Amino acid sequence: MAQQVRIEVRLPEGHWAGDVSRQNPSGTLRIEEHMPLSRGRGMAKCWSDLDMSSSINEHAGVDSLNSLSENNFSVDIVAGGGGFLKPLRITGVVPRTPFEIRDGWVEWHIESSKETLKELFRLFDEDFIPYRLLSTRQNSSRLLTPRQMEVFEYALKNGFYDVPRRITLSELAEKLGVAKSTLSSQLQRIESGVMFAFKDDIRKQST
Repeated sequence: MAQQVRIEVRLPEGHWAGDVSRQNPSGTLRIEEHMPLSRGRGMAKCWSDLDMSSSINEHAGVDSLNSLSENNFSVDIVAGGGGFLKPLRITGVVPRTPFEIRDGWVEWHIESSKETLKELFRLFDEDFIPYRLLSTRQNSSRLLTPRQMEVFEYALKNGFYDVPRRITLSELAEKLGVAKSTLSSQLQRIESGVMFAFKDDIRKQST
């Protein structure tokens, strides 16, 4: 049976996202989408709650920075500038997006077999890559944590998911007594978990 784990991993020196977040330790860098390009290069669509453009432009691992909208941008990454770590490539494990990076630590949600995850952790140890296992669960266990369920129910009740919305993200954050960026991160995790869990049903009912 497949397992889902939540893990924090310390990105190595030279990895553009790890270095940039370490230079801006009070900020959050979120990778919305990551895709490979030709010749070992890559591209990532990102969001940050601080202006990290100076650190990004100066990093040798980044070829170009392109602004998309407020706080949203994309980066073209040079070969070796910081894609998925070697243990991920060897095991074929792909973390779900979006994922967030703070002060050099990335938080990944991963689903794989118990044997593959064991090999992944062994490779992290072999390469001296620090990591912290935050949680693990079987696919059959509950989808949302109690706190996530509380936020989800409150957002639903107050019309955040209505079309058009009856409440903005800022208003919802104020009602819940949390920062807008914190609530945005919580909702991203909730929506990502729900979409991932029901992706097959969505595909079947959309074809």
